[in-house]
Amino acid sequence: MTGWWCRVGRMVVEGGGAKCVELKKLAAFLGNPFTLEELEKGVVEEIVRLCSFENLRKLEVNKLKGVERFGMLVEVEKRDFFRKGETGDWRNYLSKEMKDRIDGMFDDKLKGSGLVLTLRD
Repeated sequence: MTGWWCRVGRMVVEGGGAKCVELKKLAAFLGNPFTLEELEKGVVEEIVRLCSFENLRKLEVNKLKGVERFGMLVEVEKRDFFRKGETGDWRNYLSKEMKDRIDGMFDDKLKGSGLVLTLRD
């Protein structure tokens, strides 16, 4: 469960600041609101703290040098997992074809949901 919430927490942190209110709204929207006991114990605040880039960057596993392998063909240097993201920075890492492929995947996944993903090039 923590792993899932960390992914959700990162969306909140990356999307506009570590705001517990937004995490609570997101949990409710996903049909899994926090219980009163979880709220009283500070679970929301702890999720936001655990999922923050500051915390993840300090973990020993994320400081290791080397390469992470994904299948037989893809290798990513561990230092590339955490970087300062900037608008339009994808151009330094992805080709136009790769960007178009990712956009197509998002379009397929969002089809019929009423959600529209609009990005600036």
